[in-house]
Amino acid sequence: IQRSLTNILDNAQRYAQEAWVSIVETEDHIKILVDDNGPGIPDDSRQDVFRPFFRLETSRNLKTGGVGLGLTITQDIIHTHGGKIMLDSSPMGGLRVIMKIPK
Repeated sequence: IQRSLTNILDNAQRYAQEAWVSIVETEDHIKILVDDNGPGIPDDSRQDVFRPFFRLETSRNLKTGGVGLGLTITQDIIHTHGGKIMLDSSPMGGLRVIMKIPK
């Protein structure tokens, strides 16, 4: 789970100026929300970013983007723990990542 959160926060740090993390705990799950004020991800690409080696940033410069495995690894970790990961628009103007993990 720590690796998943690190991957999400690394992306937020790379693409946004600010990020906010909130955690909501219920009887049966923990929901982690990460909101940023970056450019976000277009609706039609939100499922693609979970595919291995898929990158929205098309240059080959690793300083401006990774190799396209961070969200794939994050999704695999969350699913392995019986959880879900979803992408949405953030009220902060960028991307919202929602990770819902059962207790």
